Amino acid sequence: MYDTRTHSVPDRITSIQQPHVRPIVRGKAGANVEFGCKVTTSVVEGFTLFEELNFNNYNEGLLLQDAVRNYYHRFGYLPVAVLADSIFRNRENRQWLSGLGIRISGPRLGRPPKHVDPDEKRIAKEDSGERNAVEGTYGVTKRRYGLNPLKTKLEDTTKTSIILQFMVMNLDIGLRFFLPFFPKKLG
Repeated sequence: MYDTRTHSVPDRITSIQQPHVRPIVRGKAGANVEFGCKVTTSVVEGFTLFEELNFNNYNEGLLLQDAVRNYYHRFGYLPVAVLADSIFRNRENRQWLSGLGIRISGPRLGRPPKHVDPDEKRIAKEDSGERNAVEGTYGVTKRRYGLNPLKTKLEDTTKTSIILQFMVMNLDIGLRFFLPFFPKKLG
């Protein structure tokens, strides 16, 4: 770094115990930099599906088209709408989705319109509520299913632990659906 006058090292080691962990600049109020695994998920009918799980920093906006293709391969049809975070709502993704006839949530790019259609306003509010539920899956998985205090050291075991936590959450959601069909007392 001294000879080349650079201030960064690609794939630098930040932890001797976990050399696969990279710093991820998030810009959040509590901590500018986070360490750990970056997870991109889709939520369909309350179930969380994985799109990407990686220790290296990546741009999530580039994964939207792959996520829609994965949806098609999993279910056999395209989604009606994509309720995406702002990083996914770039011009390229919007054009690609509109070409497929898929609505994307959130405000349009550019200057806000002077007159907003009441139906658009209602749909935007409903989308926002559903989007909050998607964001809540991370918090619920951390609090209720033990994702937050991961103690694993190896890259593969950490990824496995994360996948298992989400799998347990999905099983719990599925059981909540089926349990009312069983009698309360047997015998």
